Amino acid sequence: MSVRFFGATLAALTASGFLATCSTPVPQATRAPGVATAPAPASVKANPAALPLAPATPREFRAAWVATVANIDWPTRKDLSSAEQQAEIIAIVERAREMRLNALVLQVRTSADALYESTLEPWSEYLTGAQGRAPSPYYDPLKMWVDEAHKRGIELHAWFNPYRARHTQAMTPNAANHVANTLPHAVKSYGGFLWMDPGEAAASAQTLAVIMDVVKRYDIDGVHIDDYFYPYPVPDPSAKSKAAAQQAAQAAQLANAAQATGIPAPIVAELPFPDDPAWQAYQRQGGKLARADWRRQNVDALVEKIYLSIKAEKRWVKFGISPFGLGKPDRRPAGITGFSQYDKLYADAERWFNLGWCDYFTPQLYWAIEQRAQSYPVLLDYWARENTQKRHLWPGHYTSRINDTATTWQPTEVMNQIRITQSRANVDDSVRGHVHFSMMALMQNRRGITDALKTQLYATPALVPASPWLGATLPPAPAVDVSPAGKDALKLQLRAGASVTQFALWARYGKDWQLQIVPRGAGETALVLGAHPATGSGVNAIVVSAVDRLGNESTRVAVDTSAALK
Repeated sequence: MSVRFFGATLAALTASGFLATCSTPVPQATRAPGVATAPAPASVKANPAALPLAPATPREFRAAWVATVANIDWPTRKDLSSAEQQAEIIAIVERAREMRLNALVLQVRTSADALYESTLEPWSEYLTGAQGRAPSPYYDPLKMWVDEAHKRGIELHAWFNPYRARHTQAMTPNAANHVANTLPHAVKSYGGFLWMDPGEAAASAQTLAVIMDVVKRYDIDGVHIDDYFYPYPVPDPSAKSKAAAQQAAQAAQLANAAQATGIPAPIVAELPFPDDPAWQAYQRQGGKLARADWRRQNVDALVEKIYLSIKAEKRWVKFGISPFGLGKPDRRPAGITGFSQYDKLYADAERWFNLGWCDYFTPQLYWAIEQRAQSYPVLLDYWARENTQKRHLWPGHYTSRINDTATTWQPTEVMNQIRITQSRANVDDSVRGHVHFSMMALMQNRRGITDALKTQLYATPALVPASPWLGATLPPAPAVDVSPAGKDALKLQLRAGASVTQFALWARYGKDWQLQIVPRGAGETALVLGAHPATGSGVNAIVVSAVDRLGNESTRVAVDTSAALK
């Protein structure tokens, strides 16, 4: 890979976000790898004096969900042309790069559909306006997302809804190869939606096959599932009595309160999920579990299979889960109240986390710091205590709550939540990252949130934290060839092993270290060796390390510039 570092002024590069000072307080990794001198090219002499210890490369997972259901984030409309869709992809990944995000979580399956080329499920109507219709002119959206993200050093995680089969906002008929037509016994109608029944083996097999098809065919960095398991309960419309009417009025009041707190409203008379055939078959086979436990077992089995199947195919692909943010009622901290996913969604999220059935866990902590019954820091600490396997704990933030409504958050709410998370990383290395819902709020820079993140909390680039349980072998240090590229500029040729995806390059101006994370294959860019605009100092040291797909960072190579500049 060839990387050029030259240009008009360092000030221009810094202003463009190309370089960023490391003086911004960002959670630091453990002690930096020691600096080592790589075998120097014949044209460059190694300089033993140039072996300074640069700062530890910052580590923080900075991500955003890109929701495709109902055209929330991308594509913004169903009737966009292929060129317009592609332009929006570029705009999103460019915004992510500009604000120094290092991952995007793209929804590729909203309702047993596909936003990529698939022989297992039909094209999504949110992409082309009609389920089953391919983009025209044709292109594969997921391949483009992966390619464009990787060009910018950004991870791309594929987000799947595991059980939803049709959304209430869907407008076009299900295609012939939709699961409602190919596996009708496994799909149930509930609350205006269609759901794949977790109790039906064919439903789970379909979801697992879809996920593994993507893992095998695309160069994704992660698989992600959300909080939809068994569906959120809905009121039973068949209740017909004065008492039922009173209950409905009470439910409406609770719903209004729920809207203000972000907690699903309790429902007095719930519509039962229609899984009688699967339940009765389980009992006929001698099953002894209570119905609620049986439902949880169905979901448990799929979560475990997803994790094990991914690791058997591509160990480096991370598996993430973003459950509803409130834990089991009998485990919650004092004062925490609200909806129970354990009892209503049959999601035993603590079990999955405790057993290490994921590589990162992103509970949706969509409540304010001062909202006592669902306090952000209290819930974050709760999930940290549940992290017995020390997987990554990267909470989800409700950044889209920054809006133009009367209940809007100010950007400081999200900023302060991130600061709280960063403070926890000082004592618990697993709490080193977060995910924004959703990308639209960052694209629109609502109330200046994007600018605030870019200039404050994200002023310094950061690597995705390493996942040592997936592999901890350090990649070999990069080889570096140095040659002049005009006055006060250098051309660096960086070479590394096949597992390397990016390089961490540190340049020191006086005493001030500047970091750039360089994607492999990024082409040629520029570093000025002249004076730093603030200190007046020129570059006096450059060190480079290689980083592999698991986030492992090699020993560092000190770059001797003297021979190249003679």
